[in-house]
Order: sequence, then C-alpha cells, then structure tokens
Amino acid sequence: MIKAGIVGGAGYTAGELIRILLRHPSADIVWIHSSSNAGNDVSDVHADLVGECELTFTDQMNFETVDVIFLCMGHGKSALFMEEHRLPNHLKVIDLSNDFRLNRDNNEFIYGLPEVNRPKIRGCRYLANPGCFATSIQLALLPLAASHLLDEIHVHAITGSTGAGQAPSATTHFSWRNGNVSVYKAFGHQHLSEMNETMRELMPGFDKAFNFVPLRGNFTRGILASVYLDCKLEEAEAMDLYQRFYSTHPFVTISKKPVDVKQVVNTNKCLLHIKKHGSKLHMVSVIDNLTKGASGQAVQNMNLMFGLDESEGLQLKPVAF
Repeated sequence: MIKAGIVGGAGYTAGELIRILLRHPSADIVWIHSSSNAGNDVSDVHADLVGECELTFTDQMNFETVDVIFLCMGHGKSALFMEEHRLPNHLKVIDLSNDFRLNRDNNEFIYGLPEVNRPKIRGCRYLANPGCFATSIQLALLPLAASHLLDEIHVHAITGSTGAGQAPSATTHFSWRNGNVSVYKAFGHQHLSEMNETMRELMPGFDKAFNFVPLRGNFTRGILASVYLDCKLEEAEAMDLYQRFYSTHPFVTISKKPVDVKQVVNTNKCLLHIKKHGSKLHMVSVIDNLTKGASGQAVQNMNLMFGLDESEGLQLKPVAF
C-alpha cells in the first residue's frame, strides 16, 4: 500500500483528494496536516466525510511514515515548504500549486500532464500538477501541437466557483456569484505561461498569439473551454488525429456529440468535441476542475509514479443531473 500524507488539508483540492484516496485500493492516508485545524476531526471541515473518515488534522508531519506527500497549499507556499524542509530520499512529492510548473529545463519537478509526459512521470520523485484551466485547454490542443499544426489560438473558458479556492472573496460570495457571469484576468491568466511552455515543447518555435479570456460561472465545479484556430485539416482528418493521439489515454474521450459540464463533474474525464467551421477548427473541452483539473489528476500521477495502472481508484461516477 502507498502511504500518503497531505499538507494543507482544509481546502477544496485537499477535500477532493481525501475522498478519492479513501476509496483507492492501493493507498492509505496516514496523516493530514493543517496547522489551523490541528486536533479537529477532518469531517468537521469536510462535512460530507462524516461517517467516511475518522482521521483528525495534525500539525505534525512525520515524513518517515509516508511514501508520498501532496502539497495542497496556496501558490507560493510550496516553494517555501521545499526550502524549509529536508525530505528523506524515499519520499515523493506531488505539488498542486503553481510554484513548480514553469522553467522545466531547470526544475526538479516533472510537469504532470500524463497525456504529454507519461514516460517522465513514471518513477519521478517530484511532480508539479497542472492547473485546471491549463489541463482543459491543453487537452484540446495537444494533438495539433504534436503535429505542428498550431496557429493563433483563441480561448474562452468558464469555471465554477470552486476554482477560486475555499477562502471567501467578493467574487465567490453567493449573492454576487449566483445568476451572474463575469470575465477576469483577460489575456493575462497565470495558466498561460505553463500552456505556452507545453506548446513550445511539442512545437518548437511556436510564436503565435495565445489569446485566453477566462470567465467566472454561476455554478460550483467544472470547466468548459471553447478553443478555436485556423487549421488546414478537414473535420474527418482532425477527428482521426485526435482519436489516434488519445487512443492510449484512458481519461480523454472524443465525442461525436456536443459536450457539457455535467457529463464530467465528479470524474477524472475530459470530453472533447471537434467541429470544423470554414477555416476554423473548434474544440470544446470539458473537465471537472477539482478532479481532472486538480486532485484526480494528482492521483492519476501518483499511480504512474508508483507503477500502478493510471486509472486505479479513479473510476468515479458522473452526476448527470
């Protein structure tokens, strides 16, 4: 059994990670760290785990008792954690923050998008889990990038309120978010850097604009990304390219019918729908921001790092309605 510890256990991604690991046939949670909640039951914070989890939060981190730790802290805190702690050689680290996703040539952390880096992920020690928007959008573009078919990229993508984290803010307050949609960080979202880095790894010399307009949605979880660009492929050729590219990747499905967020909520799936409109190739990508966009992908990466089938423990049920 893989012994796991969780650092920063009170947030949304940690809660989702706990739910998945509790039912993982090859993993056990040994401890869940939270300085502010030390001594409290985990189910006091993650109330849906009443009757499911008997663990309490701790302010201690015994690295010798675990094989892997998941860093579920805010951006900037993981880098500080790695500076401040001397970790035993056997310990693997999966970071869910933005701290180690960039500068991959000079970085000990492997970028954990399995659909690109599966061979590198297998057996690695340090892993940087991709961002949620970045996962959804990149999965819409990888086959084109790998075939050197990228042109100027246009993306509108909408995310649920859990994408903003558990700490309350003006734009996550129910009375503001409910019945409302808004744009934020247009053309300057932090996930642009990691997406551009991946595109250039697959298509060296790519220098076209990557236009990304994110939106806040009035729902709790899920991402829908609408991605389009000029492409010389016919629709049937594009479908064939995508199906071949993802044929060995268990969590990406090419759908002949339009896709929507409810088809993927609570799962580790990505659904892609591809359509040609004149010279434009249009891809719609849907994922759950907390599973394939965060904790589910982290477990998928854990499976690969420890030599398991990457889908183990991730056969999750979509909600549908």
